[in-house]
Amino acid sequence: MTIPTAPNSETVLEVNNLKTYFFLETGAVRAVDGVDLTLRRRQTLGIVGESGCGKSITAMSIMRLIQSPPGKIVDGQVILFRRGQSQAVDLVSLDARGPEMRSIRGAEIAMVFQEPMTSLNPLYTVGRQIAESVELHQGVSRREAMARALEMLRKVQISDPEQRLNEYPHQMSGGMRQRVMIALALSCNPSILIADEPTTALDVTVQAQILDLMRQLQTDFDSSIILITHNLGIVSQLADHVAVMYLGKVVEYAEVRDVFHRPMHPYTVGLLNSVPVFGKKSGRVLVSIQGMVPSPTEIIQGCAFAARCPRVKDVCRREQPTLHETMPGHDVACWLY
Repeated sequence: MTIPTAPNSETVLEVNNLKTYFFLETGAVRAVDGVDLTLRRRQTLGIVGESGCGKSITAMSIMRLIQSPPGKIVDGQVILFRRGQSQAVDLVSLDARGPEMRSIRGAEIAMVFQEPMTSLNPLYTVGRQIAESVELHQGVSRREAMARALEMLRKVQISDPEQRLNEYPHQMSGGMRQRVMIALALSCNPSILIADEPTTALDVTVQAQILDLMRQLQTDFDSSIILITHNLGIVSQLADHVAVMYLGKVVEYAEVRDVFHRPMHPYTVGLLNSVPVFGKKSGRVLVSIQGMVPSPTEIIQGCAFAARCPRVKDVCRREQPTLHETMPGHDVACWLY
């Protein structure tokens, strides 16, 4: 399989036709079914969609954290353009548990998981957990690693970082634990940060603080971010480009302003129409998307959204649309275009 060199110095990650299936007794679950994405340096790419559309599995596939069995990446490439190297590496071709993938995971691509309480080890202090990652990837002494851990707690604006360094996760609030997760993820200065629902279960004030923190740290560390969320408000604040996913596929991809002001796919339009508008009398009626997401084990002949689409045509039920550019920089998978 050919591994390309970077098309330009700004590209850090390319996902090509990624397919991740889970093989169960009831059939194959097509959690990710042909995803294409491009991430550029210092870019924030938002991935949005309903629960079960494949957002988190896409991220876990990039990190090579899919549990096998039953999960397996059956096709596609995840091309990482590494810092200071002209030749790229296909992460799918690497052993998920091998030394090369372990050296990439955490050092070059890091992830902030949805629930920090289940991601942090309750038996170790937060300082030790950050320090172990620094020791592993940077080969420094325990003293230097602890100094780096303290520095990172300061960067994520945790109050009294010297004391917090020796505390356990259960001694911290949800917002503090999320800050610790961000400190852990960025401790080795990765080029890519994947944030999976980073503000879930946090109150709105803490959400705003976490978003401001991520925006500042992206500038400080010169990182690219993949932001996975169902919250369109967060996407509008943080993302540069948006990929809208439905049933394991990207159905629309564009700059964030185009997605919000000129949505093209009926599913994207439905998502935006279902978001309440506060603080003004817009006169707009809140509209829900009719029906349910089909089962990922179901083999659908045409467009997966056809059964729920208010603008469905005959061809939608017969043939599956492909993602293609309908306007400059705006890709849509829909027979309306």
